[in-house]
Amino acid sequence: MIKEKRGPNVGEDIAIVGMAVNVPGAADVDTFWANLRDGVESIRRLSEEELLAAGEDPARVARANYVPAAALLEGFDTFDPDFFGFSPKDAAILDPQHRKFLEVAWEAMEQAGHPPESIDGPIGVYAGCGMGSYFYFNICSNPDLVDDVGMFLLRHTGNDKDFLSTRVSHVFDLKGPSINLQTACSTSLVAIHYACAALRAGEVDMALAGGVTIELPQGRGYEFKENEILSPDGHCHAFDHRAQGTVFGSGAGVVALRRLSDAIADGDPIWAVIKGSAVNNDGAAKAGYLAPSVDGQVAAITQALDAAGVAAQSIGMVECHGTGTYLGDPIEVAALTEAYRKETDAADFARIGSVKTNIGHLDTAAGVAGLAKAALALSKGQIPPSLGYEAPNPAIPFDGSPFRVNDSLYDWQSDEPRRAAINALGVGGTNAHAILEEAPAQPASEESDWPFHALCISGASKAALEANTAALAAHLRAHPDEPLADVAFTLKKGRRAFEKRRVVVAESNAEAADLLEAGDTRRVFTHSALGEDPEVVFMFPGGGAQFPGMAR
Repeated sequence: MIKEKRGPNVGEDIAIVGMAVNVPGAADVDTFWANLRDGVESIRRLSEEELLAAGEDPARVARANYVPAAALLEGFDTFDPDFFGFSPKDAAILDPQHRKFLEVAWEAMEQAGHPPESIDGPIGVYAGCGMGSYFYFNICSNPDLVDDVGMFLLRHTGNDKDFLSTRVSHVFDLKGPSINLQTACSTSLVAIHYACAALRAGEVDMALAGGVTIELPQGRGYEFKENEILSPDGHCHAFDHRAQGTVFGSGAGVVALRRLSDAIADGDPIWAVIKGSAVNNDGAAKAGYLAPSVDGQVAAITQALDAAGVAAQSIGMVECHGTGTYLGDPIEVAALTEAYRKETDAADFARIGSVKTNIGHLDTAAGVAGLAKAALALSKGQIPPSLGYEAPNPAIPFDGSPFRVNDSLYDWQSDEPRRAAINALGVGGTNAHAILEEAPAQPASEESDWPFHALCISGASKAALEANTAALAAHLRAHPDEPLADVAFTLKKGRRAFEKRRVVVAESNAEAADLLEAGDTRRVFTHSALGEDPEVVFMFPGGGAQFPGMAR
């Protein structure tokens, strides 16, 4: 039995009720988990044809130090402007980072079953994005557009970091604090920390937090240079003897957060619980501005454990920053070891890994990607393998330490609540550390009184309605044991009702999927919204069974 600690700094637990990611190799959480579980690396080699088609310079490709590898984000250039209220021209001007963040923010709310109108109190947004490459490569390089619109409006209508969070608040009519944060690679975990603080302070009743980075141009490799951060072989070998650098990638992630007590009261789905977190800066006591610091990380880790009120030995998984650099990885493990050794001499109780070995380094979105991986591991009861590992970095003394590299899928058994830690480090010294715990057991839904259930589907357009119909049918087939009454309830109460609508009545998941796929208009009814106050029509069979005043 591990003795816990409950000090004065322990605050209310925060529930992750919604989670959306769009990362290399995975456009959604389910695919992301499947890739993590199966050890899929989404950093891939690019052929010369692909590189030239992406506009790469043939002379650069031919250089001996050119690495034709990238962690690409499929669909980074697609967007539904009508859904989010943009004209085609305004959508084209909008930075793809802002577009993608709008998409994952909406998806996180939908997955939580909480569109904005379902929350009585304010909803806050805390986020940051990467450098605005789109502005320089695609906007400023278009002199006709600059002359037509003007530089001020081009920048202020969606091509600056300052407007990421506030754009989300405006589009979705969210009234809580809307804060853009920038701490380089730790940005999104820092955003999550401050979103939790706002929830604990009662400033908001739900918070969206995360980050997005989309590197442009896409589809190109990079040049390896000695003593820089990029990998010479196009792979990220975190904690490994071959560690020489990382590979940058593009992606986005958002979590929807609520106070745990509110989430339980409303019966929300809960991926994991944030017990506590901490943010600090290294200051000047390190080798240089760009260098990480053992002391700074130790302080952040210790503060996070204290804020969570949990013992270091109760942590079974640590999702590290883990860039795969020869010096950065040893400093990170040294800091974790020093922080844990303040409490325990136990060895080999926590498994470490890095999602960067799967999807590359997502810069401002790296922290939320690591948190999503940890939350999924807690939810599924398995720790995914950290890739690119065959033997330890000789500068990391794993023997006798609290840690081992989790290089294969691990079934996570524990007599105590499973817990995970996430570490994020930003260039410039801002460290963030968070402690997660598996979600509390939630009672099963009560048995429905009715054998049949009405499933309501809607979309902002006919195409969206068809896509949502297909997605629901696929979900019902993939989850045949999910109570149909729960599905019907979430579709009616946890989704916004759009203009184009469809309803089907079914007794089982399989029957509903069959009906939706068949599209028989005698069983699947499609219509448009009737407005706020539709007229009521009474229909009678005409057989003489009615009489005046019978309904009184």
